Amino acid sequence: MIVHTRHDPRLGEFALRTLDPERDARLLHRWVTHPKAVFWQMGDADEAAVAAEYRRIAAHPHHDAYLGLWRGSPAFLAERYDPAHVELAGRYAARPGDVGMHFLCAPTDTPVPGFTRAVLTTVLDWLFADFTVHRVVVEPDVRNTAVHARNAEVGFTVVGRLALPTKTALLSTCTRERFRAATGHPEGPAA
Repeated sequence: MIVHTRHDPRLGEFALRTLDPERDARLLHRWVTHPKAVFWQMGDADEAAVAAEYRRIAAHPHHDAYLGLWRGSPAFLAERYDPAHVELAGRYAARPGDVGMHFLCAPTDTPVPGFTRAVLTTVLDWLFADFTVHRVVVEPDVRNTAVHARNAEVGFTVVGRLALPTKTALLSTCTRERFRAATGHPEGPAA
């Protein structure tokens, strides 16, 4: 089921649909075990383990996963979670209206300039379309400098380093206002 669509002026149509752990496991396995997805921390997982992880997420009351489409074809993965209950629970000063987010672009041999920024803009557009969301929280690995640069481009501000069980993260947040200012996104719901 499509939950959000966005037209990028340069790259065209993006959409998010609910992820189906069984149907999408083979595709996700290729993505999350690819060397470019090293920070996803699933490099050694087999297809059954990937399906099990996404079944766990689908069953969780505070965590959801979505398959991202570009021009109708699978191209990225997005997760939304409540940081007061998942991943960051008790590890940072959570506020009402916070939502956590992960995203992963599919590996490709033919990168498209601006694609990752368009994906991230689409994911934030989707999250901020919910007016109960006031701030998006992310916790990428401190070594993932590429994603730090993309996050800054769309309005994220670094809060600081945070020791998590599997990594040292660079906790960052983005408000709706910073997102709009950084991307020129219009007022109101998703464009």
